Amino acid sequence: MRSLHLPAAATILLAALGCHSAYIETTIRNRTDQSVTLVELDYPSASFGTQEIAPGKEFHYRFKVLGTGNLKLIYTDPARAEHDIPGPELKEGDEGLLLITITPAGAQWQPTLRAH
Repeated sequence: MRSLHLPAAATILLAALGCHSAYIETTIRNRTDQSVTLVELDYPSASFGTQEIAPGKEFHYRFKVLGTGNLKLIYTDPARAEHDIPGPELKEGDEGLLLITITPAGAQWQPTLRAH
């Protein structure tokens, strides 16, 4: 009887270790001296955002990529000018880290991604 439980337990353990959902952990940093507002990140099949990121602060979000397409960051600066900055391409199943830094000169993209 004991020999039947061991293979079943091993199968369940291997299934649990081999399955995980691919996602991208994103941080948007504001490295300007004023707040940016209406911050939105568009990615394949969806978008997310926040009302405001204060100077020196960060916004964190985790998402799953469905489909293929380019990222786009949209935000409004203190002079009420809207910025629309294209980013790198994502493919379905990509996972890893994405750091976006908003600076007085625009935005810097630092993806550390791999295919799932």
